[in-house]
Amino acid sequence: MSAAMAAYEVNAFNTATASENKIHDDAMARRFGFRGGLVPGVEVFAYMAHMPVARWGRRWLESGQAECRFLKPVYDGAVARVTATEDGDGLELSVMSGQDRCATGRAFIPADGRPAPAIDALPAAIPPAERPAATEESLKPGRALGMTPVTIDHAMLGSYLDDIRETEPIYRAEGLVHPGQILRLANLALVQTVVLGPWIHLGSKLRNHAAVHVGEQLTLRSKITSNTVSKGHAIVEFDAIVVADGARSVAEITHVAIWRPRQVAEIAHTHGLVESP
Repeated sequence: MSAAMAAYEVNAFNTATASENKIHDDAMARRFGFRGGLVPGVEVFAYMAHMPVARWGRRWLESGQAECRFLKPVYDGAVARVTATEDGDGLELSVMSGQDRCATGRAFIPADGRPAPAIDALPAAIPPAERPAATEESLKPGRALGMTPVTIDHAMLGSYLDDIRETEPIYRAEGLVHPGQILRLANLALVQTVVLGPWIHLGSKLRNHAAVHVGEQLTLRSKITSNTVSKGHAIVEFDAIVVADGARSVAEITHVAIWRPRQVAEIAHTHGLVESP
């Protein structure tokens, strides 16, 4: 029998209005047929991550897993209503905004007891001095994505928790980095490696292997696993390992994004725009 947890509601906030990714800009997003700039998928995931922490606490941050798929946009100022239904050994997750189902997912604690991967299980890379344009070649399978190491301090954590309207006290009380901030690193590696036009995060899988503390230096090792075209969209997928202080693997990520939406070509043809490939 499944049982539902109390719903969790968030007044969504677009954290990326100044981003290089203009899919978060109202004017560009409307050209793509959206009502306005999209709230980043990593933030929608952060809203969803409230539920497994409410259910399992620190245990999920240390060894839990989640997956999410984004179906429709969540817009700035709208209410995102996250629901979680216990089903078997996990939680079935859903995000509604208005009448739209915007995201689905699942969170659980794996029973396999698999240890964290070795740090060198995926290749390391550094961001190029001059980023190439995103193309089939610059994002071809086998390539590693580079990012500048990040250290999240208490001020950064507090600001982030405010932005995502997080009400769970464990992060501030114990100085723990939020899983949404962990998933953000995958976006960071992508945008620090290539120059993208408007692009869209489609979904992710995240497996935690240890809680991450404020003050730890975080970086990513990664490898692109596929770059395909579906319904006119060019889609990249890559695997990543999050490494803390160069010494331990704290999470695994699989990240999927439309790096060249079909609308880019359509908009360029209709409006005479020149977009990044």
